[in-house]
Amino acid sequence: MIANTPDPPYYAVIFSSIRTEVNEGYSEMADLMIELAHKQEGFIGIESARNEIGITVSYWKDIDSIRKWKQNSDHLVAQNKGRTEWYKHYKTRISKVERDYGLGK
Repeated sequence: MIANTPDPPYYAVIFSSIRTEVNEGYSEMADLMIELAHKQEGFIGIESARNEIGITVSYWKDIDSIRKWKQNSDHLVAQNKGRTEWYKHYKTRISKVERDYGLGK
């Protein structure tokens, strides 16, 4: 589903990844992170797709909200598991959205 974002400006955190063969606990942790992100102040929405490369884009009200999410204790556990077990390679990018447009809701 395409996230319903407000009028700009807002921020996008773009997480691109290539997975390892380890799947144990991954789906459960991914579901928990989405659930917890929705509860974070400043969270707007999320979009995700995975084939050979996974791309997850989360949308946030401001940089401070992103910083607080990065330091969330459960998110720190997920980050560590990602580095040690689930990802061969990943990159996180943070961008300010200054303009958006599209078709449909």
